[in-house]
Amino acid sequence: MTTQTFDLPDLGEGLTEAEVVRWLVAVGDTVAVDQPIVEVETAKSIVEVPSPFAGTVSELHGEEGRVMEVGRPLISVTDGSGSGAEAGAASGSGAAAKASAEGERYREEERAGTGSGNVLIGYGTPEAAAPGRRRRPRERPPAHPAQPAAPAATPVSAARASAAPAARPPLVTSPLVRQMAREAGLRISEVHGSGPGGLITRRDVREAIEAARAPAADSAAPAAGPEPVATGGVDARTGLAESRRVAMSGFRRSVAASLSRSRSEIPEATVWVDVDATELVRLRRSDPSGPGLMSYVARFVVAGLRAHPELNGRVDAERGELVQYDGINLGLAVQTDRGLVAPAVLGAHRLTTAELDGEIRRLTAAAREGRASRAEMTGGTFTLNNYGSLRVDGSAAIINHPQVAILGLGRIMDRPWVVDGELTVRKITQLSFAFDHRVCDGGAAAGFMRVVADAMENPAAAIARL
Repeated sequence: MTTQTFDLPDLGEGLTEAEVVRWLVAVGDTVAVDQPIVEVETAKSIVEVPSPFAGTVSELHGEEGRVMEVGRPLISVTDGSGSGAEAGAASGSGAAAKASAEGERYREEERAGTGSGNVLIGYGTPEAAAPGRRRRPRERPPAHPAQPAAPAATPVSAARASAAPAARPPLVTSPLVRQMAREAGLRISEVHGSGPGGLITRRDVREAIEAARAPAADSAAPAAGPEPVATGGVDARTGLAESRRVAMSGFRRSVAASLSRSRSEIPEATVWVDVDATELVRLRRSDPSGPGLMSYVARFVVAGLRAHPELNGRVDAERGELVQYDGINLGLAVQTDRGLVAPAVLGAHRLTTAELDGEIRRLTAAAREGRASRAEMTGGTFTLNNYGSLRVDGSAAIINHPQVAILGLGRIMDRPWVVDGELTVRKITQLSFAFDHRVCDGGAAAGFMRVVADAMENPAAAIARL
């Protein structure tokens, strides 16, 4: 009888925690390898986590609604050893074996992304096409780790030992953490990890950055921050009583960090134009069962990005290069119960208007249900925001970092308009466009806007040319 404990894995994009939404198994249930065991909610979406073990569930380590940190015990399974991704664990253990396992864990995290379709960052099952290939066990760090012994001699460890015999590779599960340290000029090996077994988290890097920027005089004494005020206390600045305090969710913290980074890093400019969408509305009404208005606008956006590919890319500040993508993943701003998200229609440049309509409807529903895939949630290259659905005329939108532009569509309203010298009532909407001034100037931005606006004003001719 062997009990194996599975820790909450890194679910990608440097996320350090997740909330247990719903357990799919109970104590006493029998589970198989790769069987979904729990639904967890991250800052990106709701994810089903599969089990790397087979056996009987002996313990669930978190109740529904609890926020758990990556690396903490998630579930324990009895008689599950020898199966799944964690099969083949060595029977003999000791200080040297544990140290070797830590090094292997680090290398596995660097190689993350292989395995079955259920692979998450940092763990997974063996490839079916590679019989006999096994991943080494990923051991949980002890509650009170002792001084690690020297790792077993391997080609990799021997090479590292020759350069720094006493050094241990830093435990980092996220490329984002490494990028944060690199952009701040920090050496990741000098950052103290507060996570399990010395795991370096984003919080650790942020604290190291703040410590490096703090004046030397302040480094000797702890910073004196405002003391927490209990609900119902009096706010010192306004003199008003606090009626409620609500903890920011992981999703809201992620949104705040992303938007703050966009504002701090991107020198953005905004242009806008009023568009006569009368013909577009007429085209839509001529075929009630056909594609929706957003599908046509999405098609015109794709045409605009083909004409101005610099807007479908990113800025590689580290190398001083402007990157353009060979293809378009069109992000769509979707309002959900959790907040605003921007999943992407992957490969939008390959789709017809009707196919775009089907994908937009499917993706919107999936995002609102928290079922959009990780690739859809993080793979956008440009974002289209229909804030007109919220009955808003215009907006200076914030660019979705690391993208370089975002197009907003306001509500369509009946307004007086001059056509051929005559005043008439037309269907008017406003397009607003925010772009990264590092990648282009106003001429390119205006050119993109005119491609989209002209197509909306004469959609039949535009579709014939596309």
